[in-house]
Amino acid sequence: MHKLIRLGLLACLGALLFIACAPDELPRKSWREELTVIVVQTENNVDAEFELQLVTLFAKQLQTKIRLLSLPLDKILPALRANRAHMAAAGLRRNDHGDVFYSSPYQVVSEQVVCGGTLPRKIEDLLHKDIAVVAGSAQEAALQETQQRWPALRWESRREQLVAELLAEVAEEDLDCTVANEEQLALARNYHPDLDAAFDIAVPSRLAWAFAPDSEEALLAEAQKFLTLSKQDGTLRRLLDRYYGHNERLEPVDAVAFITKTRTVLPRFRSLFEEAATLTGIEWQLLAAVGYQESHWNPLATSRTNVRGMMMLTEDTADRMKVSNRLDARQSIMAGAHYLQILKEQLPLRIDEPDRTWLALAAYNQGAGHLEDARILAKQSGLNPDVWADVKKVMPLLSHPNYYEQLKHGEARGGEAVVFVETVRLHHDILKQLNTSEMPRLRFKSYFSSGFRVP
Repeated sequence: MHKLIRLGLLACLGALLFIACAPDELPRKSWREELTVIVVQTENNVDAEFELQLVTLFAKQLQTKIRLLSLPLDKILPALRANRAHMAAAGLRRNDHGDVFYSSPYQVVSEQVVCGGTLPRKIEDLLHKDIAVVAGSAQEAALQETQQRWPALRWESRREQLVAELLAEVAEEDLDCTVANEEQLALARNYHPDLDAAFDIAVPSRLAWAFAPDSEEALLAEAQKFLTLSKQDGTLRRLLDRYYGHNERLEPVDAVAFITKTRTVLPRFRSLFEEAATLTGIEWQLLAAVGYQESHWNPLATSRTNVRGMMMLTEDTADRMKVSNRLDARQSIMAGAHYLQILKEQLPLRIDEPDRTWLALAAYNQGAGHLEDARILAKQSGLNPDVWADVKKVMPLLSHPNYYEQLKHGEARGGEAVVFVETVRLHHDILKQLNTSEMPRLRFKSYFSSGFRVP
């Protein structure tokens, strides 16, 4: 997804839904006419993307327009209490003792203390640490609850910052400690492999939507109905998998190697990936992620099975794509991109993005026939064959005789395809982050003896 929130640039997300990011001073309409939702004021943030997608589906169910009000985290609850919006979708920690109403939780995550140097073992060890958290965040709410038992606990509330930026400060030893939930830390460790959690703080956050004090019971009931159905039909599970399911795929040493090569090797080939993206419509970062997973951006790579080149093309695929020299970087990248495009186009039209891309990547790795076998297995198992989160559950079965002997295309290394797709997803996300301003302080100074810096 491109930069999520410059909210005025968001596209219409469905025939029944119109997103109108009107000025804040406009009077709030009835939620049946226009649902006003407060979202986090940020850019290119996974948590915000997840929240927006979920609340968009809710508005679609209501068959109503949606108006997004973008605010910093610490301004959200005050604005909600002032009835400036009907609800907030901002990863808020549920609190049943205030004047704001909450939905049932849609995600439960542990809040973890993250420190540099020697990790603290208990709360007492934090009393003399320099701690900062994002103002108004679920992490600050967890600290506030902890402070009720440990009044001496202190921290700095940072406004208009992201958890990722504070984690970067800890990694760079510019800040002693911060607090992040388990998903935020897992994502950050792909950029800062030495980050680790000291211990969980407070009880896990039950993330929920918040509703204005004057909310109608009918709106709360609709939200509860939507979240219940989303859990029952797998919609919520698939969204969580889409945004968080691949966070912990890289080992620390792999993360360091990848980020290093984005600065030392990728620049030599980036223009080729961009050219291929222009020709196919596939993001260059995704094509580069495939290239890295296949060959670590080595145009001369050759496997023992004679799969060769930057995109590791088989002889059959190279012939099909009219490649005369698989070791030529440009030919390999263009052919790999076109092949992936063909695989996407061959899938049923009803399959939406990003599942269409993830399924096509599995076919790129194991072949379209084996992917079709896996989709058949998914359907036979009562899963959705058009959703990667479901198909990846059965892909490993392609290597089991009890299953592959009954399938048209026989045995395949289905588990390898799952690892391939999930790792490409993660590399793709990292490449997009490294080409945005969201993490301007990523310098990785603790990992590289050469002392070079990421701008």
